[in-house]
Amino acid sequence: MNILITGSSGWLAQTLIPLLRKDGHKVTGIDPKPSPLTTITGSIADRALVARTIRDNGITAIIHGGALHKPNIATNTNQDFINVNVTGTLNLLEEAIANGVDRFIFTSTTSLMISQTIRDGRGPRAVWIDETLAPLQPRNIYGVTKYAAEKLCHFFHAEHGLPVIILRTARFFPEEDDMAHAISQSEPNTKANEFLFRRLTVEDAAAAHAAALARSPEIGFDIFIVSAKTPFSPSDCEQLMTDAPGVVRRYFPDYESVYARHGWTMFPSIDRVYDAGKLERRLGFTCRTGFAEILRSLRPA
Repeated sequence: MNILITGSSGWLAQTLIPLLRKDGHKVTGIDPKPSPLTTITGSIADRALVARTIRDNGITAIIHGGALHKPNIATNTNQDFINVNVTGTLNLLEEAIANGVDRFIFTSTTSLMISQTIRDGRGPRAVWIDETLAPLQPRNIYGVTKYAAEKLCHFFHAEHGLPVIILRTARFFPEEDDMAHAISQSEPNTKANEFLFRRLTVEDAAAAHAAALARSPEIGFDIFIVSAKTPFSPSDCEQLMTDAPGVVRRYFPDYESVYARHGWTMFPSIDRVYDAGKLERRLGFTCRTGFAEILRSLRPA
């Protein structure tokens, strides 16, 4: 396939583009920032540039990972988010239809599923989050614009039959987390804990996109949470809110001794759990790295 990757200078593309090229695909990258993986330097908000890029490179598939993200809220206006995340997505979809593109993968975010109420974590039990969660109430301009872009994707599938898969990815970026219950002075500890309920590796994120690309014509349209497989079940949610270490101990009896060797601790409370079960059932994809693999890497050789 001739694949257009948006956001080609970003974190995901550094792993995804080499993976796709290894599989024999021709990849064209577009991004406002130049990089060794970026073929076209420019913005997807530029409709004419998008049209030329798709037409001149014979693009047959699009993986749309480019966006303004949550950290950009501090430096960009609401209009900037609309221009890139909404208008940019519309440009890609319209030019995909005009130029015979036969599949479209959209990198979305689990962030748009987190309302302010969930973010505050004041309920009596952890929130079990899967694709049926409703109503969605994004709490910032990033979530609002990603949700609007998802709706555009669904509209173009319904109107034109364009195969579209939306991947709501959990955290896989290397930046320091902003969670209120992050482990002080230990970012690796925080991220290890998150593999229980809301994180994945960039390698797994890239592999999920490749799997979606392959299966999209068969599936037609769907939305998937992409996160490491949680060991928890909905029956754990009440105790997760009050005694997360106790729940983790049931599944991983030696985790405390392993953590102690590194001076690490578990969050006292976990307020949400992402369930990626649909990804496994319908797309046939499961992340290779979860908390069990992280724990194994921490055990003495």
